[in-house]
Amino acid sequence: MPPKAKITKEMIVNAAFDIARESGWENINARNVAGRLGCSTQPVMYHFATVDELKKAAYAKADLYHSEYLMSVKSPQIMLEIGLNYIRFAIEEPHLFRFLFQSDFFAGSTLLEMIDAEELVPVLSAMQQAVGGSMKQVKEIFIMIFLFAHGYASIIANNSLKYDEDLIKSQMERAYRGAKLSVQGESK
Repeated sequence: MPPKAKITKEMIVNAAFDIARESGWENINARNVAGRLGCSTQPVMYHFATVDELKKAAYAKADLYHSEYLMSVKSPQIMLEIGLNYIRFAIEEPHLFRFLFQSDFFAGSTLLEMIDAEELVPVLSAMQQAVGGSMKQVKEIFIMIFLFAHGYASIIANNSLKYDEDLIKSQMERAYRGAKLSVQGESK
């Protein structure tokens, strides 16, 4: 008789992530994860005392995936590209977008707490290198661009707006120029 396959915590998190990605975070539960892994619910509940803990682990994986997606920038206009990637993510990964930004797992953080989050440091550092200026200025510009991009992304992720890259890129460029001028004007 062959030995039973060992179900690791990482395998469980990956399965939960895949479920969130394909059909929404609401479908993460012990039975669905076990079904995806071809095992009983016992290994899932062994590694995670509650389904909420499992969802938090899947959320962390989704957050890392999202950060890597944002940073796949090919243009020297890093802030603009990150904003566009944020919107593209909502188009390509609507279930993950809603999980990350429209679920209870995102609740409890203010915009100011979010901007100081450790996960955002690589994004802000890259922006600072590209734009120059102080980290305070970069954070102010980021907040303005984030709010603009988040509005577009939320509408698109919820199937209410057709994506028009040229129009959105043009609007993002205007928002970026306006944010940059506003921040530079305040620092004088």
